[in-house]
Amino acid sequence: MKLIIARDNILTPLQIISGVVERKQTMPVLSNILIVAEQGSVTLTGTNMEVELVCELEDTQVGSEGRITVPARKLADICRSLPENAQIELSLEGEKMHLRSGKSHFTLSTLPADQFPNTEEAVHDIAVSFAQKDFRAMLDATAFAMAQQDVRYYLNGMLLELGNHYVRTVATDGHRLAMSSLDTDLAMPSEKQVIIPRKGVIELSRLLSSDSEEEVVLSIGENHIFSKIGQYKFTSKLIDGKFPDYNRVIPKGGDKILVADREELKGMFTRASILSHENIRGVQLHLSNNQLQVFANNPEHEQAEDCLDVIYEGDDLQIGFNVSYLIDVMNVISDESVKLTLSNASSSALIESTDNSNSLYVIMPMRL
Repeated sequence: MKLIIARDNILTPLQIISGVVERKQTMPVLSNILIVAEQGSVTLTGTNMEVELVCELEDTQVGSEGRITVPARKLADICRSLPENAQIELSLEGEKMHLRSGKSHFTLSTLPADQFPNTEEAVHDIAVSFAQKDFRAMLDATAFAMAQQDVRYYLNGMLLELGNHYVRTVATDGHRLAMSSLDTDLAMPSEKQVIIPRKGVIELSRLLSSDSEEEVVLSIGENHIFSKIGQYKFTSKLIDGKFPDYNRVIPKGGDKILVADREELKGMFTRASILSHENIRGVQLHLSNNQLQVFANNPEHEQAEDCLDVIYEGDDLQIGFNVSYLIDVMNVISDESVKLTLSNASSSALIESTDNSNSLYVIMPMRL
């Protein structure tokens, strides 16, 4: 195998595909990327057995065809270290991959291509499309609430729900919930729910543009989700499990409504977090007429107290929360003001933007 490509045409695909490759692997070949050179095209493939990314490289000269796997991160690091506009020659000589560029020469170990796992061809029975920026916004609005390595494996991902003329993303780790919805032209006779694993959500979000109106098509099957975005083909297995009924978690009938400036709230929570318990992260909120106070302390007997003018006319209320969860919500809401709806000290808080009703957030209270 031999091919020539500009450094700038291979670097970004290498970096993106290397993101799929886990640093610690049970199978050595999973630390590699698969390079396939055929007349007229060169593809790079990375997988962690759950998520697969394939990229067709642009403007590549193929001297001779071949298939081989090489260490993903080492190849990406070498290409990153080369000067801009450098030309790269990759050639397989025996069992080593030689990379030459100018006066630089690198020799990389390889593993046979037949050891690289093939993603099974999936049958997709539903396809839905929307603007890239809209779907990226939905993922970004909810991804932070996904669980990490929870024994309830179905929480280690994001629910994608397709309904009649809407699509919805939901994530929860059992302590908080994030939900975002988008109207679509999709006509569905009944709801379909699938759970995309955490890694799949992260990689899919990286591929999507945050400002492009270009359509992205998601093809969904029984066990896989697939999308082609630009020069990338994304495939992810789906988590086989039942996602909790999120509607039961969303609090109803809260009569204590607080409206405040998002940036000011975020600043107050951030300051209080500095002196909160580093493990529990608890803060106490005190609501009174048009005023919100926050209190935090830690085992070193350090204390933080802050006060903010807000719009609130309900009864006085004292309630505790994990301050990190509050800050996370403030980070993903983009509008200037937010609304908190509360009932009592033992009920969850419902947080929404005052201008955008597409997303909502639920945070369980803490006993402090």
